[in-house]
Amino acid sequence: MKVGKDKVVLMHYTLKNDAGEVIDSSDGADPLPFLQGHGNIIPGLESALEGSKVGDKLDVSIKPEEGYGERMKDAIQEIPSSALQGVDEVKVGMQLQSQDKDGNAFLVSVTKIEDDKITVDGNHPLAGQTLHFSVSIESVRKAEAEELSHGHVHADGQHNH
Repeated sequence: MKVGKDKVVLMHYTLKNDAGEVIDSSDGADPLPFLQGHGNIIPGLESALEGSKVGDKLDVSIKPEEGYGERMKDAIQEIPSSALQGVDEVKVGMQLQSQDKDGNAFLVSVTKIEDDKITVDGNHPLAGQTLHFSVSIESVRKAEAEELSHGHVHADGQHNH
């Protein structure tokens, strides 16, 4: 069976940056399960895997526009520290949940603390980077009706949402 829309795929992967540093890997863990064609993984990787089969090993490079997007300058903002009342100790590197004007939640990273100003960055940490994946396809199966209706894999028949 080949990787295609509405298939559950299990893959092992190693993700590296342009410098060859490992950013993430499933090495020593279970393979990553995802539902192909439903946006569970970045678009460029999903496209690159289309048509693969169990046992295939691929090395693919994904440009920012097919990964986590380009870095957006307007996603970086300076806010007054008073805006974070109730947060005990703000530190550079911590992630905070925020909301856009429509009430949609997203994460921002604290990148700078200066006097009474805090700089936060709403870009994904991998935005603007070319991503280099080494992937092996471990299994492919048809998705169950419930997985398709929910848009994601239910591991081992369990479901927790």
